Amino acid sequence: MTASRVYLDHNASAPLLPAARDAMLAALDLTANPSSVHHEGREARRLIETARREVAALCNAKPDHVVFTSGASEAAALVLTPDWRMGRSPVVYSKLYVAETDHSVIVAGGRFAASDIVLLPVDGNGRLDIDALKAALSAHDTSRGLPLVAIHLANNESGVIQPAAQIAAIVHEAGGVLVLDAVQAGGRVSLDMTGLCADFLILAAHKIGGPKGAGALVGNSDVLMPAPIATGGGQEKGHRAGTENYAAIAAFGVAAREALEKLPLAGELLARRERVEAAIRDVSQDAVIFAADAERLPNTVFFAIPGVKAETALIAFDLAGVSVSAGSACSSGKVGASRVLKAMGYGDTVSGIRVSVGHSTTDAEIDRFAAALRQFVQRRSSAA
Repeated sequence: MTASRVYLDHNASAPLLPAARDAMLAALDLTANPSSVHHEGREARRLIETARREVAALCNAKPDHVVFTSGASEAAALVLTPDWRMGRSPVVYSKLYVAETDHSVIVAGGRFAASDIVLLPVDGNGRLDIDALKAALSAHDTSRGLPLVAIHLANNESGVIQPAAQIAAIVHEAGGVLVLDAVQAGGRVSLDMTGLCADFLILAAHKIGGPKGAGALVGNSDVLMPAPIATGGGQEKGHRAGTENYAAIAAFGVAAREALEKLPLAGELLARRERVEAAIRDVSQDAVIFAADAERLPNTVFFAIPGVKAETALIAFDLAGVSVSAGSACSSGKVGASRVLKAMGYGDTVSGIRVSVGHSTTDAEIDRFAAALRQFVQRRSSAA
């Protein structure tokens, strides 16, 4: 990323924090296996356990309840399974319930068979249909197993925040487990597990200024745990075998610490979001800001201008030196109709443009975005 470009795609990946980079480079200079008992091994282990405490603090969880993975996708694959254990006793979860607007890795269902994945509808603002959730769980056949519910805390495209505590109460009353995909929420809203009432959270380091290749599954307890995918060496208390990537994990911990420290500054992110929205409306009074009436992340704007194709706009922004996106970055570079917007009732041909800012975003960068948007819209009007 050069100084001449403007990066407004923090939901895809936040810039690597200098402190996280320093921690990673320092760890790379350490030659050791964190399972070794000698001095170097103990030093590598110390880095992991320090990071475990820092990630736990971000969620108000216990460090022993943090399982490090290679990223959020692996954490999802680990937790989205029918096969669980409570101590030595097996526990079966026969159905997985997910929102239609969930990230594709959640909708894919991990280790659940496709026939055992139930899609739940959302309203026009992208909030989970609570009545549909209640009806689905009431109809759940407990003779086959218990219900597992996995919902994003905050949507990666629209930024809409789900009523986690309300959902948790419904899920727990039905005897189920609630998994919250907190990938986009980390560092932007509180992840206090006590208030969220979640059983598990999924996190990714690179969304909060850490490196790619590190993530975590954070539990409210370690009594009930999903069956592991990788077995063997017994790392991560047997929940995820394999020598830990302690350099990435150390940087993850630093990023988690900074994310927690910056939570009181959410108002600054909100001010930047409002500046972006004001610029959009100034350019086009017909612009639609999706889920404008819903509670959203303070850094995310998902919008469309009638007659403007998202893929065409992205090219224009990129040529102008401004990086934005058309929703999820986890679609192999594809740009097209948004599955999230379709679920919200906008049809299967609507796509939007996502602007996501961070604490490093400046007013001047937002002004660059506004100028590029205005130039693009005016050029289209002249050509029409």
